[in-house]
Amino acid sequence: MRGNQTNMSEQGATSTAEASPRWVGNRNDEASVIEGRGFADIEQIKRRLGDATPVMCQFLEMKLAHPDHLLFFRMGDFYEMFFEDAVIAAEALGIALTKRGKSGDEDIAMCGVPHHQAERYLHDLIAQGFRVAVAEQVEDPATAKKRGYKAVVKREVTRLVTPGTIVESELLDSARHNYLAAYAEHKAKGEAAGAALAWADISTGAFRVASCARAELPTLLARLRPAELVTKAPLEMELSAVAREAGSAVSELAASGFDPARAETRAAAVFDAATLDAFGQFEAAERSAIGALIDYIELTQRGQLPILQRPVRERADDALRIDASTRRNLELTVGPNGVREGSLLAAVDRTVTSVGARLLERRLAAPLTDIEAIRALHDELGFLLDTPVIRENVRGQLRQTPDIERALSRLGLGRGGPRDLSSLRDGLRSARALADILDAEDLPSLLSERESSLRGHDVLISALSKGIVEEP
Repeated sequence: MRGNQTNMSEQGATSTAEASPRWVGNRNDEASVIEGRGFADIEQIKRRLGDATPVMCQFLEMKLAHPDHLLFFRMGDFYEMFFEDAVIAAEALGIALTKRGKSGDEDIAMCGVPHHQAERYLHDLIAQGFRVAVAEQVEDPATAKKRGYKAVVKREVTRLVTPGTIVESELLDSARHNYLAAYAEHKAKGEAAGAALAWADISTGAFRVASCARAELPTLLARLRPAELVTKAPLEMELSAVAREAGSAVSELAASGFDPARAETRAAAVFDAATLDAFGQFEAAERSAIGALIDYIELTQRGQLPILQRPVRERADDALRIDASTRRNLELTVGPNGVREGSLLAAVDRTVTSVGARLLERRLAAPLTDIEAIRALHDELGFLLDTPVIRENVRGQLRQTPDIERALSRLGLGRGGPRDLSSLRDGLRSARALADILDAEDLPSLLSERESSLRGHDVLISALSKGIVEEP
């Protein structure tokens, strides 16, 4: 018997019936054969429900709601998988495949992973192009027993793990963004036709949108390299080749998620504003893409939204447009083997923080075209080059600065812990120390703005310092 595993005679199935978004494409060819191997066979799942035990009913009902995801089904100290999920996961992860009882005349295949090592296995599955629905026990087994010794522990799908919705540091590259993008094409009576791409990194909160005709999509996707692209039928099949070229998985969201009027209401509520116009003038297609992105995030996170920055509208002339072919040839952020090594980014990166590494990649991927913005950055860098003591002190302090962006995201989703709170405390302390280092009279205007923004968190620093032990 595995650890604290729940009684095998559990009965009285409880599950979350809300359907998941449909999976259309993948980032590698091996994973794209899943549907053909039957793990999304709805009719087979329904047939199995006819003679299933209560706990298997619970599993199958959740599987019916999420047919295109492997289902991590929490049972005590393990996440178990059954039927085709078990066969696929055992092969993908290189773990033992066993069996548990029968469904009709067939053996029920089973495999499992320890819950405390789940992140490592999730990483392996996501890297191979799979998606995972995580079903947790939402009540204590002792509470279930009060309803009868054969009672089933209540479980619910608490999150859908897809390539673009990851926040765990163990599953992410600290030096690059993990973008989730949504593409919308909009044409309504009395309105001009348009198309737009919205993208967000839910691990950092970054959120942007840009008008983007279909012909321009390969260029923007090549720059962003989103982990996942969300769109509606029939676009998901039409865009699969473009997405694959950018290394993006494709997911389909219901058409209602792209309705501009609904998107306006949803987005305004999320960002606590009467209207999206509070953040800029957005076209109908841009509102559609923004709303779809929010809907998809909320759906995969089961109603729990991360801390998102207000959407920023990017204009066509804000950054240099570089087509996908030219970008490949220049090897700006990706080398000849499709990885960071061998690229210009790898050659020039001397950053000492994860946040700085991501910023450098953004700037190289989308060079500025605004001459005033370029001059402001030159003034800032010129000052630091001319003041080596300040420069080295800044770099020394930055080396002690944790990744606040990703710590805040995990805390906002309820997946953070004491380590993330400590990162927040230490990061704010570091910000205050950096402001003190930069407290000079002759700072360039841009650097002066940065220095001012680093102050003002003393109350929060004090509260976190009192509540968290420095060295547990």
